[in-house]
Amino acid sequence: MSVSIDITGLAPERIDVVPSPLAELGTALHALSEPAHHPGLQGWTTSVSTRLDACLADRLCEADFLWRTTFSDVFMPFAGIPGKRTLPGATLAEDLDLLDELSDEQFVDAALEFTCQLSYGSPGHGRLSDPHTRDRALDLAAARGAHQVRFTKRLLEDPPTVRAWFRKLMEDCDEAFFADVWARLRHQLTADARHKKELLRRKGTREGLSSVSTSVSVDESGSLVTVDKVFDARTASARDGLTLMPTSLGWPHLVVLHRHGWQPVIHYPVASPGLASPPSVEQLTQRMAALAHPVRMRLCRHLARGPYTTSELADSHGMTAPEISRHVSVLKKAGLITTRRRGRYVQHQLDLSIVSRLGGDFIEGVLR
Repeated sequence: MSVSIDITGLAPERIDVVPSPLAELGTALHALSEPAHHPGLQGWTTSVSTRLDACLADRLCEADFLWRTTFSDVFMPFAGIPGKRTLPGATLAEDLDLLDELSDEQFVDAALEFTCQLSYGSPGHGRLSDPHTRDRALDLAAARGAHQVRFTKRLLEDPPTVRAWFRKLMEDCDEAFFADVWARLRHQLTADARHKKELLRRKGTREGLSSVSTSVSVDESGSLVTVDKVFDARTASARDGLTLMPTSLGWPHLVVLHRHGWQPVIHYPVASPGLASPPSVEQLTQRMAALAHPVRMRLCRHLARGPYTTSELADSHGMTAPEISRHVSVLKKAGLITTRRRGRYVQHQLDLSIVSRLGGDFIEGVLR
């Protein structure tokens, strides 16, 4: 499963790598609302939450679905500016000015992303102009809670007022805690962006894009970017440009903006020492499927205690050597066991380091 971005004919110089203060504020709000997703930020989230003004905290709760369960495209408004290619602003105020340039229809669609997953990557009827789509948005909001319904009604009835409310909310967050965060992170993100841009210039599109994350790959022809995700989607051509946007607070999330009519964006976490490269969704699926078979589970219990040959396993489990070999092959292909030769004997053993990370890898995979 993956999101694909068509970059046929896209020159390396048309790939921009730029941090965004508004996007980083969005990831900060997400970390505050879902601290379990970001154990490495526990100290920071606790510190900010305990000294956050109660009134501001209540206002954040009114629209926390914009950053809690999905990362709303309202945090990347530059990608939706009609008629021209635009980059993120250098300051939060500049990013918010770009948000003001979006039409009411664009803002509403992005803000109500939680109600439009099925049509996200394709053109659809606007919620302000189409009564059926408007009613559908209210129905879906009702299934998600009373405050989503209240926010959706306010937004559909009076977009300008809600837009002004949202801008003021972001400005107040900046004053309360984000300005200090951005002052600390801006240099790190700028340095990472400069490094990625240099890789693109020296090594070319394929190697430069692949350096962004182990979850990002480019095919041999250099025409298709594939981002490992837990769903399938494909963008239209990105020949006009692609934006890469580093985040420090966003790990492990890797966000791909592929909204119809918007510039494609890959919002990637910067590399952090000590964090192991996560397996792909396909690798996780393969490992979990391998362990789902009762015979292979019994073999794992055996191989966790030490190395054994195929014949020894066959004798212990009352099976033939070819039957054991087939199960061992599945476990080995999934990367769960290691094999080594001792003279004329071949021994298999469970890779405990891989197995011990399965739970964390699964959580990271579904959060990515």
